[in-house]
Amino acid sequence: MAATESGQLDPVSPRTSNLAVLLRALRAGPLSRTQLAARCGLTKAAVSGLITELSERGLVRSAGLQGGGNGRPSQLVELNGASACGLALSVEADRFAAVVTNLDGRVVAERTETADVAALGLHRSMDELAFLARTVLLDDQPVGVTVSVPGLVDSAAAVLRFAPTLRWRDAEIADLLAARLGLPADAIAVDNEANLGAVGEAVAGAGQGVRELFYLSGGTGVGGGLVSGGVILRGARGFAGEVGHITVDPSGEQCQCGRVGCLETKAGLNAVLRGAASPGDPLHDPALGVDGRVGLLKHRVQRGDQRAVAAVSELGVALGVAVSTVVDVLDPDVVVLGGYFAELGEWLVEPVRRELSARPLGHEPTCRVEPSPLGTTAPLRGAAHLATERLFADPTLVPFVTEEAPA
Repeated sequence: MAATESGQLDPVSPRTSNLAVLLRALRAGPLSRTQLAARCGLTKAAVSGLITELSERGLVRSAGLQGGGNGRPSQLVELNGASACGLALSVEADRFAAVVTNLDGRVVAERTETADVAALGLHRSMDELAFLARTVLLDDQPVGVTVSVPGLVDSAAAVLRFAPTLRWRDAEIADLLAARLGLPADAIAVDNEANLGAVGEAVAGAGQGVRELFYLSGGTGVGGGLVSGGVILRGARGFAGEVGHITVDPSGEQCQCGRVGCLETKAGLNAVLRGAASPGDPLHDPALGVDGRVGLLKHRVQRGDQRAVAAVSELGVALGVAVSTVVDVLDPDVVVLGGYFAELGEWLVEPVRRELSARPLGHEPTCRVEPSPLGTTAPLRGAAHLATERLFADPTLVPFVTEEAPA
């Protein structure tokens, strides 16, 4: 997936494109110059010059010799994962989070801070998020930053158009963070958390090796993201994936969007908790946070608490109705249940599968339904991937380090 998908990087020169091709090829592991030339469609002479430049920028290094055969051993080159980092930031209703990853995708620093984000407001929240970013970055300069937010996002402009759980409208997040972190605004991307969760699953979760993946995200609201052929499908205005407002119960409750019986009225976390316990129950205590309340709900289901079991059972049916519509329209290879749905996956996957089987359009549905192995971290994993992807699209973002020996 190219970082240029968001439109934030300018077109690059042919040499820069070739540098990017080589750098991406080395993600698979050490290769010789001959192997790189064959794999990337370049001459050996061109590869040697490009590898020298990547080495001088500190992005690649020698990886020993490749033995075997009767010929002269070949010098291997590998990606220097520690040479640069990307920063992933997350804003949720009850917390901020920050993760720094290197070029290998390894997490090198992370931190979470609980907060009532809506009460803080936009500008104080940006202050807190910038402080969190500085604590995990220390003196490092990230090659890219991606911010995960719950709501409708104009990703090309890096503006959060509307987030009902945060009560933010037209929040120019990239500009606000750039001013606080001393970074160029075009180094900061902003995207919907479900889109980023879909990327995270495609890169490191249930969607590895899958072409068409739909990610269903459960939180205070319900969102969805589709990755097709490694690319987020956004729709004409960037707002695709709003499955939370698919009607699953025409005679149900009125949704905050004005419609009746939306999936969010059945599958939003607060709605499920209202079904599982009376007012005043610890399940409704915001001090426990989302993870704490979901953990408590899971414990009650495991214990056989009838009200909790009924609430989760109703949730599974509602998800199944909505997912059936998604599968009919999009025909994905896999549907991943993310966010808090992942924690309850053992009780949700089968009801969703049953609904799919009960509603085939002339054929047996073949898509898989799986709980996210990444849980609530999927959006941050996706954000971190896109942050470092900015460098893989343009390796010249890292300056020359003249003391590095050529690979």
